[in-house]
Amino acid sequence: MNRLLPRFILLVLLSVTVASVAVYFAISYWFGDPLEEIARKQSAAQIFLLEQFVDKAPTDEWLVRLNKVREVSNIKLELVPLNSVVLSAVKTKQLLKGEVVLDVPGKAFYRRVDQDGERYIGSAEDVIHVQGLPINVGLTLQMEAFRYAIVALFLLIPIVFWSRAHWRALQSLSTAADQFGEGQFGKKIVMHENATMYPLAQCMNLMAERIENLLSAHRTLLHSVSHELRTPIARLGFGLELLREESGGDQSRIQAMEADIDELNALVNELLNLTKLDHQQSLKAASFSVQNMLEELKNTALYSLNGKQCSIRYADNLGTIIADQRILTRALSNLIFNAVKYGNQQILISAHALSDGAIEFAVEDDGPGIPPNERVRVFEPFYRLDQSRDRSTGGFGLGLAIAQKAVQLHGSTIQISESALSGAKFYFVIARQ
Repeated sequence: MNRLLPRFILLVLLSVTVASVAVYFAISYWFGDPLEEIARKQSAAQIFLLEQFVDKAPTDEWLVRLNKVREVSNIKLELVPLNSVVLSAVKTKQLLKGEVVLDVPGKAFYRRVDQDGERYIGSAEDVIHVQGLPINVGLTLQMEAFRYAIVALFLLIPIVFWSRAHWRALQSLSTAADQFGEGQFGKKIVMHENATMYPLAQCMNLMAERIENLLSAHRTLLHSVSHELRTPIARLGFGLELLREESGGDQSRIQAMEADIDELNALVNELLNLTKLDHQQSLKAASFSVQNMLEELKNTALYSLNGKQCSIRYADNLGTIIADQRILTRALSNLIFNAVKYGNQQILISAHALSDGAIEFAVEDDGPGIPPNERVRVFEPFYRLDQSRDRSTGGFGLGLAIAQKAVQLHGSTIQISESALSGAKFYFVIARQ
């Protein structure tokens, strides 16, 4: 839906309305009230009759002709005292000069009999009040409104076409921004050169190309380094094995070196897993039982609990889900191993169905928890909290990054909150599809 068009329509109508009011007041200030001029034209016959028939009569026939006008005309004509007429200061001044002063709302006009009292005794203090004039400014106002409506319509026609093209361009940019946010930097924004958003689209395409090149170079470097490290690590392991056979003394130093090699090998494997998820564009989705996956995860976690208790809690109606079981299992495994490392005694794995049919998975522990200001950064590769910077807990800061990427491939994201066990709770939602 074009959200720009209703706003433009409202803006044009408001502008036309304000312009019409401004035109009215400007004309009134410089040239006089246009409505009064219209009323004067509509009352021209009555004014002409008064000025040409009555005023030009001799003094002794003036009242006679005035009475004849009363008889043959539908208008109401009477003489009223000057001091009884209530008008604005400007119109009072005009009346005193002998001009015809219109009363548009009352459909009447005033005019002094004369200024010198020549018509009859005291005529200088009397005013002719003519009522019932054929004044109808409403029709004129309707015509003006109709005229301005036509102007507004012809203003809106080009705006409709322009806003439609502009909105489509904005939609293209919005779609491209969503795709860029999902990592699809290969998508290009196609737009005509004459489009108003074309320069912005070109900038976004150039930005996406640069980001794609940087990420590609980063992934290639990480992948290449990881593969290249495997060869010297294997050579070191082979050399240590030979050294163990030749050495008959203390083996502690050799064992420490072998532990370092194992740690390097684990780091390389984690890096490779991370780069594989970066390069993966699609999932090998299939239907599998959520309950069976959770039970397998619990059995796998038993080998690394180190005396800690791991419990699993899920509803009976979970059924099956369509997802990449290998990648999803890896994400949950990393969350479980993270809970085992930082939990004190208890680990809880849970899953339950939401109202929309999606399934929420959660892993909780009773460890120190994660401060709110650190809950975004813990998913960054190699990032470790201060209390775990020593190697006593193991790990390289890649487990949560791998878990986050695995979940993101399923169209979700991992959230962190406080656990009922007093530690950290990692949870995410997967749609059944």
